[in-house]
Amino acid sequence: MTPHMNTRRAAALAAVAAMVVVGMQTGAATAAPDNGNDGPSATHSAVPFSANKASQRNAAIKSAQSEVTSTADSLGLGGKEKLIVRDVIKDADGTVHTRYERTYDGLPVLGGDLVTHTAPGGKLKGVTKATKARISVPSTTPKIKTAAAARKVIWAGSGKPVLALETVKTGVQKDGTPSRVHTITDAITGKKLQSYEAVETGVGNSQYSGEVQLSTTAAGSGFELTDGDRGGHKTYDLNQGESGTGALVTDDDDTWGDGTGNDRQTAAVDAAYGAAQTWDFYKSAFGRDGIAGDGKAAYSRVHYGDAYVNAFWDDSCFCMTYGDGADNKSALTALDVAGHEMSHGLTASTANLDYFGESGGLNEATSDILGTSVEFAADNSTDVGDYLIGEKIDINGDGSPLRYMDKPSKDGGSADYWDSSVGDLDVHYSSGVANHFFYLLSEGSGAKTINGVDYDSPTSDGSTVTGIGRDKAVQIWYKALSEYMTSTTDYAGAREATEKAATDLYGADSAELTAVQAAWGGVNVK
Repeated sequence: MTPHMNTRRAAALAAVAAMVVVGMQTGAATAAPDNGNDGPSATHSAVPFSANKASQRNAAIKSAQSEVTSTADSLGLGGKEKLIVRDVIKDADGTVHTRYERTYDGLPVLGGDLVTHTAPGGKLKGVTKATKARISVPSTTPKIKTAAAARKVIWAGSGKPVLALETVKTGVQKDGTPSRVHTITDAITGKKLQSYEAVETGVGNSQYSGEVQLSTTAAGSGFELTDGDRGGHKTYDLNQGESGTGALVTDDDDTWGDGTGNDRQTAAVDAAYGAAQTWDFYKSAFGRDGIAGDGKAAYSRVHYGDAYVNAFWDDSCFCMTYGDGADNKSALTALDVAGHEMSHGLTASTANLDYFGESGGLNEATSDILGTSVEFAADNSTDVGDYLIGEKIDINGDGSPLRYMDKPSKDGGSADYWDSSVGDLDVHYSSGVANHFFYLLSEGSGAKTINGVDYDSPTSDGSTVTGIGRDKAVQIWYKALSEYMTSTTDYAGAREATEKAATDLYGADSAELTAVQAAWGGVNVK
C-alpha cells in the first residue's frame, strides 16, 4: 500500500497515530505492526490550538475584565451597555481574542455577544459581533404579566432588539432524555419570539455498540451530527476521499443508521458515539475538558478511502479518521478504537512521547490503556469492557482481537516482558510490556474471568501480583503521563513516573505503590 502520510522529525511534521493498518505506512503510527524498516523517527506535534493554562487564562480574563469600560467606549457601545468577559485566548503569535457577553441597563442581551481581536502590541484588529444592530429599547418595564421564574432579557437574536422574557421549562422527552425548553416572549406584545430545546439528542443504530444515544444539533428542517454538549464535535463523511473533511453527516428525523455497514450513517454513529464516550471518560476520570484540556473538540471523518483497513489520529488536523475495512462495510469505528485514537491526541498534548523505541511502545500502550478504560466506563451491554484491543473489528479475519493485555504475546509478536531488545521492536509489539503492566496492576496475575472473558496473566519471575483495580491503575497512569513522563521516557522512566504518581496519589507507604512496583517487576522492569 502506498503510504498516505510520511512524517519525519527533521521536517518537524505532525505524526499520524494510526490504530490499524494493512501493508506499510512509513512514519505512521499504526496499531498493526509495520514489518519494514523503522526509518527516521516520527513525533507528534503540539496541539494545534493555543490553549492557555488555567492560571494564565484566569489571569487574562481578570485583566480584560478590569478594562471593560474602556473597551466598551472604544467599540462605540451605548452608555447603558456593559461587557462581561467570558473567555480569553492567546495565539502563538501573540494575537489575543477576547469574548464578551453584553448587558443593557443590567439585563442580559441574548445574541449580543462579541469578540475583539487584538494585535500583540494592543491595537484592535477587528471585532466579531453576534448582531450588528444597535442595542436600545424604549423601556425595560414589561407590559405583560410576568411569571415568577421568568428572566427579563434583551432579545437581539433576530431583527431589532426588544425587551423580552425568558422562561425555561424542564422535563423529560419521550425517550427519557432530559428536556430544557427555553421560550423567549416579547415583554411588550406577548408574542413568542423563539423557543428551543436546550438538550439536543438523537438515536443511533451502531454497528458495534447497539442502539446508542447521540447528542445532535438541529439545523434547518433536519439535524446534523454535531455534539454541542462536548465542544462541538463534528462527524464528516469523506465519501471515500482521502483529504479535506468531506460532508457533515446530516439526517432528517434524528434517527441515524441501521446498525449495518450497508447504511453509510452507521459508521458515523459509531464514530460519534466513541468520541462522546471518550470525552465523557476524560471528564469524569481526570476532570479533563476534551483531548487538549481546553474544552475544544476534535472531529471525526468516516468512509476514508476505498477498502481502507485503517483508523488513525492525525495531530495536524486534530482529528480521527476511519476506513471502511476490506469489504467497505466493516468500518473500523469500534469503541476501543475510537478511545485509542483520541488518546493519541491526549498523549501529544501531555508527554508527547516519541513514536519510536521504548517511548513509542509507551505511546501505543497509552492509547490501548485509555481505549480499554473508555470501553469499561461506557458500560455498554453490546460491547462490554475487556482487556482485548480491537476485538469487535475482526481485523485478522478469524474473530481474534488485535492485541491482548493479559498476555500480549498471544498476538504472535508482542512482548510480555522487558529486555534490552524491546526498543528495537515495532511500537505495537513493544507496547506489550506496558499493556501487560497495566493489566497486572489492575487485575493481578493468574487465571480469572472478567465480563465473560477468560484471562491468565503470567509474570516474568513467577511472582504473584495483586491488582488494585482498573480505576486506580488508570489514575496512576494518567498522572504519570501528564506530569512525570517526557517525550523520551523509556520503560525504566515509566516505572519511575508511575511510582511518583502512586506516591502522590496514595502515599509512600501505600498498597498502591507496592502494587505498582510488583507489577513492573512482573514484566521485568526493575
